[in-house]
Amino acid sequence: MQGDFYQLLKDRGYVLGMPGQAGVGQALTTATTILAFKYRNGVLVAGDRRATAGNMVMYDRTDKVLEIDRHSVMAIAGVPATAYEMVRILEHSFKYYRRTQLQELSFEGKLRALSKLLKENVPAALAGTGAVVPIFAGYDAEQEAAKIYFYDILGAEFEGVEYAVSGSGSPTIRGILHYVNTWGEQPLSAMSEEQAAVQALRLLTCAAEFDSATGGVNRESGLYPVVKLITSDGVTAMADPHLRSLFESHVSKGL
Repeated sequence: MQGDFYQLLKDRGYVLGMPGQAGVGQALTTATTILAFKYRNGVLVAGDRRATAGNMVMYDRTDKVLEIDRHSVMAIAGVPATAYEMVRILEHSFKYYRRTQLQELSFEGKLRALSKLLKENVPAALAGTGAVVPIFAGYDAEQEAAKIYFYDILGAEFEGVEYAVSGSGSPTIRGILHYVNTWGEQPLSAMSEEQAAVQALRLLTCAAEFDSATGGVNRESGLYPVVKLITSDGVTAMADPHLRSLFESHVSKGL
């Protein structure tokens, strides 16, 4: 048989990323926007907070940027229940390895663990009940470098040398990231912590403007995206008051 695996899925009736009818094709949706990019001191990972079921907004306070251990974060796009279960499994697996081997699991080992979970989840993903397309970011202590990896639903991993995006809003911001990183005043990797946070807020605001499944900033309710920073010192979350200040001074003026 000629063709790649995605073509085989299409021939069998699965519709990747497109609306499908029951019994004809199952849609593998990833309704959200998550992103990660390297800045001066490490990696910034951010995500919107809207959870949807079809065209219905189910929840607007979802945390899609989940800390797995002191130096690792997984941002989720796809079915929350499956993604949260994967995070719990990884969290306990890393903790078990650390306590039994008296050392941290290597960064490569962490990548393989997530890839294995995604491969085991393929039947649920193809059934339309459990597709997850995550971004994994962390600090590699052995190489003393912050790293970003993104995955497809089959568990294949790809390194995001400078940035990675996933979810239904990602087409909007991928081009913006390329433009800013290539022709902006400075590349993403040269940005300070605050400059990186402002860039993330602008990107997610753009995604929310063009993608109904991505939640934007709600100043009345005090809802802001989840933004986490990964450095050699570990994972830290930016507080909502700080994000509010950055949004008011650098983002909302252009709206």
